[in-house]
Amino acid sequence: MRVERLSLSEWAETLPDSGYEVFHTPPALSAIDRHASGELQLYGGFKGEQPVGLLPVVEGNRPVGRTIMSPPPAMNIPRLGPIVMPTSPKQRKREGVNKTFVEEVLAELGTDGPLSLVRLITGLGYDDPRPFHWADFDLTTRYTYVVDLEDTDPDSVLKSFSKSLRRDVTNARESDVTVAVEGHDATRTVFERTRDRYAEQDRGFPLSWRYVSDLVAGLDDRARTYVARDPDGEVLSGVTALFGPDTAYFWQGGTRAECDVAVNSLLHWRIIEDVLSDPELDSVTGYDLMGANTERLCDYKGKFAGDLVPYYEVETDSPAMNLAKTAFSAVKR
Repeated sequence: MRVERLSLSEWAETLPDSGYEVFHTPPALSAIDRHASGELQLYGGFKGEQPVGLLPVVEGNRPVGRTIMSPPPAMNIPRLGPIVMPTSPKQRKREGVNKTFVEEVLAELGTDGPLSLVRLITGLGYDDPRPFHWADFDLTTRYTYVVDLEDTDPDSVLKSFSKSLRRDVTNARESDVTVAVEGHDATRTVFERTRDRYAEQDRGFPLSWRYVSDLVAGLDDRARTYVARDPDGEVLSGVTALFGPDTAYFWQGGTRAECDVAVNSLLHWRIIEDVLSDPELDSVTGYDLMGANTERLCDYKGKFAGDLVPYYEVETDSPAMNLAKTAFSAVKR
């Protein structure tokens, strides 16, 4: 197997039809390239002319050392990491391709230096992180909630919700609250309300409007801002959702609304309805609610009857990485 640096256009030509995250797409990577603190590098693994692996990373130099991140921190990118595309359905060969690709790309990146700090958060389609563990990286399992929207209909999805959530969605649908997909101004409103909510909670909010605007514009119809308004047209709440080839994502928004009905539950429901009815989203089979690693959010997110799906965090096992993590956490605060 050989590993090569790819241009963004070569990456686009190599990307498979499915099995990756929305931030693996060329428009999202373009936004990362313009706004990340570091250099975006795209790697492809090939057996002959056949692509078998892909990995985007952002390389930077910090006081703690050289950093290799996928995704880069402070950009609200939940997952990125490697994509593996074995040419054989046989388990043994799939494992062999994955192991070889990980070994070769780590060697190409030069991750064995004493000041090379690696942090990868893998996508939902990457289910075998063992080669990173064998290469002496720390491995942590994380989780998210994904609502199954494959081969189903709105009534079946609604029936799977908890009793209280079904009641909330039904009451909100029967109210005077309206939900619509809106444009650039609405995206900015959701961004500003999210930023203000973080400030109220004394939490850091490292995103810039320029980055958010650039990302949403680049993704075009694969990024949509849903806005809930009262009968007078006032904004109650809003959510910016992103759509990858397989999964829709609750990306930003959903701040507390002053209203007698469950506005945010209605917003989630409208996103789910779009996935089930919009021909442009035919390939999407799940809605990722995020938040399964935060205890205070799990009670609400669990009401959607989503599957608890694992993914993996891969990190250099060193005191320098612990120092880097402390620095990143300080930025978030």
